[in-house]
Amino acid sequence: MNPGDIAVRPEIARDRPAVRDLLVRAFPSDAEARLVEALRGRTDPQVSLVAEDPSGEVVGHILFTPVEIRGVTDRSTAIGLGPMAVVPERQRAGIGAALVEAGFAACAAQGERVVVVLGHPDYYPRFGFRPAWSLGLYYGRPGPNAAFMVCELEPGAVRGRSGEVVYHAAFDAL
Repeated sequence: MNPGDIAVRPEIARDRPAVRDLLVRAFPSDAEARLVEALRGRTDPQVSLVAEDPSGEVVGHILFTPVEIRGVTDRSTAIGLGPMAVVPERQRAGIGAALVEAGFAACAAQGERVVVVLGHPDYYPRFGFRPAWSLGLYYGRPGPNAAFMVCELEPGAVRGRSGEVVYHAAFDAL
């Protein structure tokens, strides 16, 4: 199937069982499915999108939720990507890329300028992500972490921000 045949749209209530099923299938445990359920409707802003094939099957999902950047003297916010999943039999077909691109557009439309991700360092750089530590941001503990990356939806948006990036408490259960 051509990735152009996939429609990316906001998640609606009737998508929830399909999203849960695809998250359980795409990850080694149901932790990400439980995370999405714990976050759904509890953060603002939140961008939750699904990828739907022409038959109406939900074949992918992406979630963006707020994060806090805790600097030494100040605090600011950004938005975190994750989790993202595509049903296993449809991976490597451009669905994930369509979700990320549509997610970036939705985040930018609501005024978000900085996106962080804790993800695969060989996958996310194609979307403009780069090591967060190089821009003064870290997750967990200070220092380089190849899996923790940042993307500026607006060039220079990270300038003047540094410190620890803290996700919603629901992420602690992962």
